[in-house]
Amino acid sequence: MVTRYVRSPNCGPRRDGLTPCLIVIHYTAMQSAHAALERLCDPQAEVSAHYLIGLQGDVTQMVDEAARAWHAGAGAWAGADDINSRSIGIELDNRGHHPFPEPQMSALESLMRGIMARWDIPPAGVIGHSDMAPGRKWDPGPHFDWARLERGDLASTGQRRGQGGTDEAAFISAAQEAGYTAQAGPEALLRATRLRRAPWRKGALQKADFYL
Repeated sequence: MVTRYVRSPNCGPRRDGLTPCLIVIHYTAMQSAHAALERLCDPQAEVSAHYLIGLQGDVTQMVDEAARAWHAGAGAWAGADDINSRSIGIELDNRGHHPFPEPQMSALESLMRGIMARWDIPPAGVIGHSDMAPGRKWDPGPHFDWARLERGDLASTGQRRGQGGTDEAAFISAAQEAGYTAQAGPEALLRATRLRRAPWRKGALQKADFYL
């Protein structure tokens, strides 16, 4: 599955005895996988990920899965912080404004199945960078095919959340129930949840936005 190994110095032990219970998916937002790899292995950049997947499906591993890579940054998910210590980070070569090609998505699915089996990570533990850091990060973006992962039981499907209200306070409560517990304003939270469930949806809050 892994095409090559290139060690990144930007890693360390997981804190407090934590082991991976999440997979965080990113896009690189750089001109090429080579440029992204150089940055992810640059000690001055102080960023890394466990894996980088190129457009043709080539998989580069930079950090051992048991180690803590520096990919998530500040944020939270389902009431937990220090996402770096709780997750495995996967970077996808993508600039953020184009689809993810078939070879890349196929490689991602194969890689994820292995990770989820090794660490007993459920579909609900697969999130995007924007899910754990609304308003700060927007990857893997509107072109990422979450529905494909859901069909393969590699990500959770949405469900109706909340207690029947449809105002802003009810939406915030529903989003928190779904896992969006990082500090974020209502607009950032709405955009992040739509990126995951309905990236085509625009405008004011509506009933469909409670499907999380």
